Order: sequence, then structure tokens, then C-alpha cells
Amino acid sequence: MNIEIPRKVQNIIQTFGKAGFEIYVVGGAVRDLLMSKEIYDWDFTTNAKPEEVLNLFNDAYYTNDFGTVGIPNETEGERPYEITTFRTEYGYSDSRRPDKIEWGKTLEEDLKRRDFTINAMALRIGSLIQNRSSKVEKISITSSLQKTIHVNVELIDIYNGQSDLKYKLIRAVGNPDERFSEDALRMMRAVRIATELNFSIEKNTLEAIKNNNSLINKISKERVRDELMKILKSLHPYEGISLLKDSGLMQEILPEMEKTFGVEQKSPGRHHIYDVGTHSLKSLKYVAERNQDPIVRLATMIHDIGKPQTFKKLENGTITFYNHEIISAQIAKRIADRLHFSNKDKQKLYKLVRYHQFSVDERQTDSAIRRFVRKVGLENVPDILDLRIGDRLGGGAKETSWRLEEFKKRLIEVQKQPFTVRDLKITGYDVMKELDIKPGPKVGKILEKLFNDVVEKRIENEKKILLKRVKDFTNI
Repeated sequence: MNIEIPRKVQNIIQTFGKAGFEIYVVGGAVRDLLMSKEIYDWDFTTNAKPEEVLNLFNDAYYTNDFGTVGIPNETEGERPYEITTFRTEYGYSDSRRPDKIEWGKTLEEDLKRRDFTINAMALRIGSLIQNRSSKVEKISITSSLQKTIHVNVELIDIYNGQSDLKYKLIRAVGNPDERFSEDALRMMRAVRIATELNFSIEKNTLEAIKNNNSLINKISKERVRDELMKILKSLHPYEGISLLKDSGLMQEILPEMEKTFGVEQKSPGRHHIYDVGTHSLKSLKYVAERNQDPIVRLATMIHDIGKPQTFKKLENGTITFYNHEIISAQIAKRIADRLHFSNKDKQKLYKLVRYHQFSVDERQTDSAIRRFVRKVGLENVPDILDLRIGDRLGGGAKETSWRLEEFKKRLIEVQKQPFTVRDLKITGYDVMKELDIKPGPKVGKILEKLFNDVVEKRIENEKKILLKRVKDFTNI
């Protein structure tokens, strides 16, 4: 087959060839090439030892114990090229890192230790072929991503990864129990890659995840969080989270979510047609169609996570979940802490879950709506509206209602008014200048009165009008 590669990649390959070393493209780059996808990460494996690689490139660096040498990418901010020496690994006492590493002698040894068949293929780059429609020339490294050459390649596929690509399967290399006991994060990676590619997990591999899912607790919470967020950020988060549940991983990383499945919601006078967990995943599916933010998607998935604790069934058969949003928000905060979310993401997650039950009653005052906006945060209003729509659709209701549409209109109107004193069209300096007074508590009191006048619509938030009104407060 013929492929196109960046000029910098060509330079790396040629440098190794001239030095008499083997070098192969490996990992996700091979998979993406075979799927005709754009390649973001170029990884290589070689029989050259790290110190020998360092001698080949002036800008290469080596800062780890796993034989990986980095070469800076010619595009600033892009991931560096990584070149790893053939290696074999022994012992995985922490289910994450090998206890012992030895440099290997063959490519086959190296591919044997990899996680999935679709990631265990390698490309041997052959002789260069001049493209007659373009001029072959020396190109500076700074522009190499935009300049490519055509080459012949040989695919080395010991574990039939190309076949699994064809049939859209994630299959462990060799014995799946061994692969997951070596590195328990591979279980999350299996789900994540399957989600991103819209693949299925091969039967024996999935069974091994079910048998070993408790090992995920040996992995750092940050790594688990990163994989979870990649699943939520993908094009198929509903399928990915469903796979987490089916594999038993949800019980390990989000046990609070697992408890929502089977909690009934169907009752007289209620619109729900699914149990809490199923409804939550359905809501996630619908919100993902309109919002790409993984925090919003997570908030949608766990917005009812407090319902198992607040479940009550009345004598007439009606099921209630009073104050479930408060309990759900508390659980959301615990999850964010457990998975080491940033404070910014934790606060957003908390607010979306805590206030997802906002009222859209047409009898609400403007002040009530303004209080809602202040609680949620003006920047989060579009996201909580998306969550509400996902919640409705996930419960079997229509996408919207006339009350929700009216509420949206009123949100637009109240946003035209100031939310804090800082939103006034004049400042404390303007007040001091107008009244010829010095800084002090009086300035703040005047601004507060002006703010209240604007909020109550007694005056408009216009500089000339406000300055005129200032003179009425001379004797405060």
C-alpha cells in the first residue's frame, strides 16, 4: 500500500536507516492510517537503545525508565515524536507498571507486550517514491507537516489487527486476563477506544474485564478520570457509559451511579417511563446531540444520582423523590473530589446538578429568575437549559413546552438588566466626581440604591440617567 507521511517522519526513518538500525511506526498511528484517519501521534519502535537514539538527534531527550526517547515536534504545542526501544516486561505487582524491563532484540517481542490487536501492528517504511506531480526537495523542519512524500510500506500484523479493524472489534493481545492484570487501566482504555471508534469489545476480552474489573481500583484516580472524560467527550458517550456498566467497571468507579438502575419511577401522574439509571443514560444520549462539553454530559448523567436515597412510595402508588437534587449535588461533589477534578470543573458540575430542577412557572417574578441566574452562573445558563432538554427527552417527554420557551424568553430579558453593582453604567469614581465627595461608605450606598432602582425598573441603566439620579442621594 501507499501512504503519505510528514517530512519530519521521513527524516527520522532515514536517519535510523543510515545508522543501520531497524525502526517501525507502531501504535495508534498504524491503526489510524489503515482507517484513513488523520494522524496526530507518530510513535516508533526500534532496536536502537535509548543512548544510541540520543546520539542520532541533537534535540532528542530521555527522561523515563521505559526506553522512550522524545523528539520535539516541528509544530509548537503538538505532541513530540516518541521512539521506544524494543522491550520485554516482567512482573506487574501494582497492576500498572512493569517491575522489570529488558531491552528486546526483535519487533515480535515488542508487539507481544501491547494491549490490543489493533494497536499491535507495525509499519516498515520502504524506499521513497518520487511523486511526479510534485517536486521532491529538501524542506525545512518548520514546515514539514505541510509537505509530504509518498512511500511504500510493509504491514507487520502478527495478531490479526487488520481483521479486527475490519470487523470493528477491540481484542486483547494474547491472554486478556494477563493483559489486564499487567495494566488495569487497559480495561478503561478498551471501553474508551471502543467508544471513540464505535467498535465492540470481543467476547473473551469483555469477559476478562468483568473478571478483573476490581483491579481498576489500583489505578490512580486521575488516570481513571481522564479515561472517563474521554468517553464522555466522544461521539458515542451513551454507548461508552453503557459499556462501562455492562463490563462492571461502573460499579467500581461510579458505584453511586450503579445504584440508580432498577430504581422505579413509573407512577400515577408522572411522565417517567424508565427507571432512574436508564432515564439518566437516555438523558445523556440526548444532551450529547446538542452539547459537547464533557462536564455537561457528566452532570446530565448524574443529575438524578440522589434519587435512590430519596425514594418514597405513597399509599396511592405515587413515587416521590423530594429534594433529590440537593442529595445529587452532594454526591456530585464527592465524585468530583474522588476523581480529583479541578475546582472549576467541580463547581460547574455541582451547580448544574444542584439547580437542574429549576422552575419554569410563568408566575415567577423577574427577581426570582435573576436569583436563578446568579446561582447557576450566567456562563452556565445555556448548559443547564441543554441539561433540562436532555432530562425531558430522557424521561419520555417532548423536547420542550410552552412554559420552557417562555422561560427562555424571560431569561433573555432579565439578562439585559445588571446583575451586580459592577454592571451599572457608572462607577464609584463617577459618583465621587458628580457629588464632589471623597472615597467612603457613602459611595457604596449610593451605588447600591442606584442598582436597586435599575433592578426594580424605576430607572434605566444609562449613564446620563444614573448621574442625574445620583444628585437625589446627596444627603445619604
